[in-house]
Amino acid sequence: MSESKTFTKGAAAVAVGLAVAGAGAGEPATLPLWPGRAPLANGAQPADSPEITVYLPPAGQASGTAVVICPGGGYGVVVMSYEGHDIARWLTAQGIAGIVLKYRIAPYRHPAPLLDAQRALRTVRCHAKEWGLDPAKIGVMGFSAGGHLAATLATHYDAGDPKSADPVERQGCRPDFQILIYPVISMGPQGHGGSTANLLGANPSPELVAQLSNETQVTPETPPAFLAHSVTDSAVPVANSDLYQDALRAHGVPVELLRLPSGDHGLGCGSSTEWAQWQAACRQWLRARQLSSG
Repeated sequence: MSESKTFTKGAAAVAVGLAVAGAGAGEPATLPLWPGRAPLANGAQPADSPEITVYLPPAGQASGTAVVICPGGGYGVVVMSYEGHDIARWLTAQGIAGIVLKYRIAPYRHPAPLLDAQRALRTVRCHAKEWGLDPAKIGVMGFSAGGHLAATLATHYDAGDPKSADPVERQGCRPDFQILIYPVISMGPQGHGGSTANLLGANPSPELVAQLSNETQVTPETPPAFLAHSVTDSAVPVANSDLYQDALRAHGVPVELLRLPSGDHGLGCGSSTEWAQWQAACRQWLRARQLSSG
């Protein structure tokens, strides 16, 4: 790569860091994930251009923790409200930076959403110093199909490319923890057919289905997890969370699963007793791991 391209990427990374740091607490900054066209992009329209919106907590309350948030939507839409920006504000109240990811969805297929999630994690880690974060306290959170994306990131990561001219790409993309709320985990019959079709196409190979069924991808290095799921969820069965919990336990990975006795998929979309219950349990889990200041 030429020196001019190296300088451009380095300068772009610096500009991103300064833009967020200068936004101030409570004033989110929205940034593109790549300085140019994203890998595998079909064009340059908003749907082709993944981005993050960064919410930083007040400096005096900051815990140094950040969470990349993957809203749900079956890989067909992205629910940016109660599973995105509202969650970021909830996190900042606990001293945690909330990073809302707008990732690519159908007609994009795997691996485009995963590339976006990996890039988001790398971006946060790259700018940890400017944003007042601890690079070892960066997690991922996801809802429904966004929970699948978060679990995919937690089981499909790398240490970065130390030789890359792009400082973001030098960063590892393993999350330090994962929070999954009514997640799709499996791409098999116990998963969610719409999410599978949107992500993998109408007739994916058995090998691809297995690769993206995250209960089969857990290792002892998979990050600790908090999950919440209603046992009466008829859209994404609680079996998804059960399978993932079993796999994590089998590999010695710390996991807590809150099995709610009732509640439809979405748990009231941000305004129900069940929603308050998972948030309270998650808040305790974050405190116990010294990830929050609230």
